[in-house]
Amino acid sequence: MAFAQRARTLRQPVPIDRRAADNLRFIRDTMERASSFTAVPGWGGVAIGATALGAGALAAGHTANHQFFLWLGEAVLALLLAFIAVQLKVKRLGLSLQSRAARRALLSFMPPLLVGVVLTTALYRAHVLDVLPALWLLLYGAAVVTGGAFSVRIVPVMGLCFMFAGAVALLAPAAWGNAFLIFGFGLLHIAFGIVIARRHGG
Repeated sequence: MAFAQRARTLRQPVPIDRRAADNLRFIRDTMERASSFTAVPGWGGVAIGATALGAGALAAGHTANHQFFLWLGEAVLALLLAFIAVQLKVKRLGLSLQSRAARRALLSFMPPLLVGVVLTTALYRAHVLDVLPALWLLLYGAAVVTGGAFSVRIVPVMGLCFMFAGAVALLAPAAWGNAFLIFGFGLLHIAFGIVIARRHGG
């Protein structure tokens, strides 16, 4: 009896409008989950790397306090360049910064950077500057890894390279801090920026 009732239930047609709505909802949710933030600016990364090389050259041979303010100025310049580069790439590719992937990438990218601002302020007030290069590389790398989880695959790989450089800098002599910043924010940005630009549209 129960089998016959179940068979009759299965034979009842499903309204086509409900089935279509369910299918559209599934397709939309799948596409949003699968989408990635592809507006990571490769050439913008190259520009940031170039300015970092300049900042490192200017900082070489100066006191730790002088180097601190030079690299702080470089960080502000890098953020400005990154903002401009993202806007230009988004406009050129016809993408949106309001997409779910873009919002997730930004929200994941920001917390490690905010932690870096807080720790940098505290360590500067305590006159502990030797650890800052390693800290900056580690936290920037963490930001790139977490934000890159919603971007193209090479972005989190770049973040891991920054974190590795920061870990090595933490164990290296403090006098090498400027060299590690040049390597990380300069050379790594340029190398990965070129790869991203060639593979992912600039």
